[in-house]
Amino acid sequence: MRSARLLAYLFAGMVALGAASYVVVYLYRWQWQRAILSGVLLLVVEVLLLGLMLLDRIGRLEQRVRDGDRRQEEILTRLREAGRIGDAGGAEFPERGELPGRVGRAAPAARFAWLDQALERERHTFVFVPVLMAAGVAMSGLAWVVERVARRTVRPAATRRLAARLAPLAAPPGGVGGEVADLPERPALGRGPGRGPGPGPGPGGGRGRGWLRAAGWVALAAGSVGLVIGLAKLTQTQPPAHGTDSATTVLFTLDSQGLPEGRAQLAARQQWERCRDATSVPLEQAGMTALDENLFAATIHPSLSEHDEMRLLGCLEDATIDRIQLHVVGTGAVGAARVSGNDTR
Repeated sequence: MRSARLLAYLFAGMVALGAASYVVVYLYRWQWQRAILSGVLLLVVEVLLLGLMLLDRIGRLEQRVRDGDRRQEEILTRLREAGRIGDAGGAEFPERGELPGRVGRAAPAARFAWLDQALERERHTFVFVPVLMAAGVAMSGLAWVVERVARRTVRPAATRRLAARLAPLAAPPGGVGGEVADLPERPALGRGPGRGPGPGPGPGGGRGRGWLRAAGWVALAAGSVGLVIGLAKLTQTQPPAHGTDSATTVLFTLDSQGLPEGRAQLAARQQWERCRDATSVPLEQAGMTALDENLFAATIHPSLSEHDEMRLLGCLEDATIDRIQLHVVGTGAVGAARVSGNDTR
């Protein structure tokens, strides 16, 4: 059972890590629909992990309750076997003269049995309370005499011994500002016989662990801040700007799931029209042509900047229309002296 629970936690953790990674990747690629789907999957896995933890905790609490009930039943069974309580659960009080804690053993003679006798005024003198008060007064007087004698005869030996023990803590002879002798060499805390040569729980070891912990937290905070700043820089909307070339060409293919030929090309054109609004520069002169049944080419004039090109490609490959998927084969620059580096994609 424990191994199955560990496997479930491991699987859910791996799925959560993969979903979080793909959220970052799709944000970098400007594929918002896929980023949303990955984020929803991450949220579902987190809820699943939380549910597993709650179920595990509730299961432990139920097990404790069952153990407590079982222990209570065992105690009741032992008490019934010992004859302390009846079958109906009512308590059976022991008879007079029996010890409540030891069943079946004769109780010793009752102390102060004279208090249980019938107090007949003709046969008793009722001297218990006066005798008790007189004994208390006598003992108080004796204690007062002992205290007076001890005060007159005792010597302050305990005070002298305490002063001798506290002598190392006294101020130096020259006062607080005088010279202080060097302290004797002593082993560091945590080192001693049987403790090994390594640093113990002294100030040095605790300070080292504190520095390591602080360095770890600083590295984690720096990594988180760097990730946020990097994603913000990669996904922020930059000012409109054109490329240095005359035009940009995009070649992509279409994969459809059971759509007729005419519907597939219509869906590809619909996806292209949607992506014309994905760039910071409006694509006014951007036409798409079907080169083959599932192969299409588009030319944008003037050319796109690197940032707008990334946004356009991310929008084309994003899953925004049902039952179709576009794959960018490559991009190129028209009118440039050399081919763009994206031409190999």
